[in-house]
Amino acid sequence: MKVPQIIPQRIYDHTGLQHQLRRWRLLSKTIAFTNGCFDILHQGHIASLSDAAREADILIVGLNSDASTRRLKGEQRPINNEQARAIVLASLLMVDAVIVFEEDTPLELINMIMPDVLVKGGDYTLEQIVGAKEVMAAGGRVVINPIVPGFSTTSIIDKICRL
Repeated sequence: MKVPQIIPQRIYDHTGLQHQLRRWRLLSKTIAFTNGCFDILHQGHIASLSDAAREADILIVGLNSDASTRRLKGEQRPINNEQARAIVLASLLMVDAVIVFEEDTPLELINMIMPDVLVKGGDYTLEQIVGAKEVMAAGGRVVINPIVPGFSTTSIIDKICRL
């Protein structure tokens, strides 16, 4: 059954997500968390999100706000604003919740959610992953999924600019 009206309901503010987390935990659901800018969604993002979703019953995606993305990626980014990026993420089957965060790192959000599994894609080491220490101290685990080579938002933007 296709029910597109549920898509905006998957985008949460802090209070709404805290209430939903209580519901999921009462149902003994395991929670995975990952984060990123997800500016121009591509195959690498889909692979990373799919891998993250396999780690738990529920996948929460922390989305860097427009201001946070600009600080991390430069003044020309993001290409798509946070509302557009949140809607696209919330429409994906493997994503159960999206929450926008303003900070440069999701540490505050991770501490609020305290996921069972913290998932990061890419070339990170355990020591470099924000929130890893806190999640493991609470009994959770950290998973580093490999990136799909050949896909990046920056390379897509560069290709478009060369056209």
